[in-house]
Amino acid sequence: MRDLAAGLAQACRAGDLIILTGDLGAGKTTFVQGLGRGLGVTEPVTSPTFVIARVHEAAGRIDLVHVDAYRLGSALDLDDLDLDATLADCVTVVEWGEGKVEHLSPDRLDVRIDRSDDADDEMRRVRFTGHGARWTAQALADMESGW
Repeated sequence: MRDLAAGLAQACRAGDLIILTGDLGAGKTTFVQGLGRGLGVTEPVTSPTFVIARVHEAAGRIDLVHVDAYRLGSALDLDDLDLDATLADCVTVVEWGEGKVEHLSPDRLDVRIDRSDDADDEMRRVRFTGHGARWTAQALADMESGW
């Protein structure tokens, strides 16, 4: 999971919005840890569940804004975070953001992480869905070829 996300980080640029969806324990924070590593974040990337959002500085690359929207009820609650003010300068990743942050950008990448039905199986299925010109199917295919 971390390696997949680190590969995606190589294709990321300032202004990218990534929305992570999956059940509790699916691997959303693990995905963000890999993305952070790929961006050059050297500090630990932990879930911002109780602080809602964290900014991780990346050495020589794009900073990472990591948001956990689990406790937020709606898009209006997220407006207080002023994510639109930092969006253009960072890679912004929102866990539990489905239905809450799509209005921030017409160009976004939805990442769905599903666990196996077998509780002992550590395998995950990761599905990427691109929205807007930035994340067209061809752009995703071109990026994946470099991972």
